[in-house]
Amino acid sequence: MQVAEFRYRFLLQPAAKAGSIPSTDEQQAAVLVPVIDYGDKLHILFTQRALHLRHHPGQISFPGGRIELNELSADAALREAHEEIGLLPTEVELLGRLPMQATSTGFTIQPWVGLLKPQRSWILQADEVAGIFEVPLTHFLTQENRHQFSLPLRGKLQHLHAMPYQDKFIWGATAAILHRLCLQLA
Repeated sequence: MQVAEFRYRFLLQPAAKAGSIPSTDEQQAAVLVPVIDYGDKLHILFTQRALHLRHHPGQISFPGGRIELNELSADAALREAHEEIGLLPTEVELLGRLPMQATSTGFTIQPWVGLLKPQRSWILQADEVAGIFEVPLTHFLTQENRHQFSLPLRGKLQHLHAMPYQDKFIWGATAAILHRLCLQLA
């Protein structure tokens, strides 16, 4: 899929509505779903969280984190991407947001989809990010690469998404966000 088709099929809430997430009892977070435009193909960028982190150590995720007091969710996603991987906010064209994603650990995540050109290098924040990698968007658009399963977590049966890629296992909220993106693009 090329960027023109991606834009045409992108049916999300526009970036102009970049308000804060409504207040709830849950922790509020925002992530950036970085879509890298290589001209003839699109890739999704992921981070692998550092192993010593309190929440989701070692898991594959999107750049992001908690929304600070009085911060807009889009600004939080861009700030966190800059802090974690050195992506300048000026290098990202925010296209829109996906529906909020609740997690089994009490977070509510606002995913923002951003388009960017390939970067020459990344500056990883070693305290938060163990590594980064990219996956062609076409991998996720193939239904056979998107899986759902259920398992008991924290006393409840949780319905989870998983999307393996090579030696990576993308699951949980990250995979659920990707699944929603794929449904938007279908």
